[in-house]
Amino acid sequence: MPCGAVQLSLPTCAFESSRKPLNFRHCHFRIACSSSSSESNLQKGDDDENQADHGRNRGRPHVILVERYGNGTAKRYVVDDELKVQTFIEEERSLVSNKSESSHFSNSTLSWLPDIVKDFIFPAGFPGSVSDDYLSYMLLQFPTNVTAWICHTLVTSSLLKAVGVGSFSGSTAAASAAAIRWVSKDGIGAVGRLFIGGRFGNLFDDDPKQWRLYADFIGSAGSIFDLTTPLYPAYFLPLASLGNLAKAVARGLKDPSNRVIQNHFAVEGNLGEIAAKEEVWEVAAQLLGLGLGILFLDTPGLVRAYPVLATTWMVMRLLHLWLRYQSLSVLQFNSLNLKRARILVKSHVLHSIVLGSVDCNREENILLWPRFMTPRITFGVPLEEMIFGERTAPMLKALLELYTKEKYILVVNQQISNFEVFVSFKVGATSISVLRSVWQAYWLYENWNRLGNAFDQLTKSLLEMEDRFEDFIQQLNGSGWDTSQINLKVPREISLDELSPI
Repeated sequence: MPCGAVQLSLPTCAFESSRKPLNFRHCHFRIACSSSSSESNLQKGDDDENQADHGRNRGRPHVILVERYGNGTAKRYVVDDELKVQTFIEEERSLVSNKSESSHFSNSTLSWLPDIVKDFIFPAGFPGSVSDDYLSYMLLQFPTNVTAWICHTLVTSSLLKAVGVGSFSGSTAAASAAAIRWVSKDGIGAVGRLFIGGRFGNLFDDDPKQWRLYADFIGSAGSIFDLTTPLYPAYFLPLASLGNLAKAVARGLKDPSNRVIQNHFAVEGNLGEIAAKEEVWEVAAQLLGLGLGILFLDTPGLVRAYPVLATTWMVMRLLHLWLRYQSLSVLQFNSLNLKRARILVKSHVLHSIVLGSVDCNREENILLWPRFMTPRITFGVPLEEMIFGERTAPMLKALLELYTKEKYILVVNQQISNFEVFVSFKVGATSISVLRSVWQAYWLYENWNRLGNAFDQLTKSLLEMEDRFEDFIQQLNGSGWDTSQINLKVPREISLDELSPI
């Protein structure tokens, strides 16, 4: 049945995607659909079957799809006796969970911890994503680090006394107060590292070059706060604390990124030696830099003239950032992240060739976020936003049958002028599923006809991928890419679980 753009008022619904938080509200969606001979034939072919099933299913609505959300709720897609698709929100715990990690974790000794705390302090997929001794080690490391910082606080007080702030023989109130202020500055900075590690810990494996460069940008901002303390000595503590916070955030980005880069260098599994030798390089540079810094400070007029000091720092900092960018640009990762995958897919779709790691890494823009690359691909989109046409069982059936062999569903957003695709992943999707969706998206972008039939073009893109994707993987292996390290994470905020056919 041909249809145009229609306005639907849907029942109360819950959405959570990579673009917006989950909420409950009354939703109105403008769902676009172009006339489709394929859909018409599908509906005609199903008329007799639908009429026969109508009597059997009358009064017995059944669930065909469950959209599971990362916060524990789920949405059931139910077909009623009128072959209309309705949606119902319910708690995930009332459904049968297919996540082995959740069932395993519920039986562990940490089941009393709220899920939000588990996600904050443990790696994604814990405990399956780490070795068996990980938890025991971390539980012992925590009190170890607590005692270390207690010692650090006491030593700081002794250092301040040694430079004349209070004395051991006299009143220690001044030294203790100064130590408390100084340690408080460090504590505020530690909050930044805590936030980075808990909130963004799963990002560093994907793009260590980008996060390492961002760490230097943030660290530079923190140094500016330190540099302004002579201008506002009365605000030393807040300025120094803000500077320490920014530099701690930078360190929280730098250290994990450095470990990923070091692991890239350790082709023989000699990660410890690589880290030790990098420490040698870093200490040598530190000694040379300290010597030159002292030489600058001994230059007549530099210490007394604050503008000269600030200008010298600015020049050195800009030079530092430029050198950091150059050093990261020479890295040649042979693993696939989203940006490199998009570059390789584009080359294969257009020219049927795959770039080598040298050319691909050279073309990779370190500063650019994947979401701003063209074409725009939005992962983790609720099915409500992806359905084109009437919300009837045959229409949903056409979409589900089209992607029967895939672990995802992809559609083109026809409600905006710029090309954009929506992707939602099914339960069991892997990094290869993400890579296949990227390949299909690029083929559609290069061959999309806005005036053509959307369903037919999706079908053709899947046929093209079926014919050419295997060649793409073979060329990746032949060009030296490590297809066992595909860092394309499946969004866990939303996943589709097909329960029964329509």
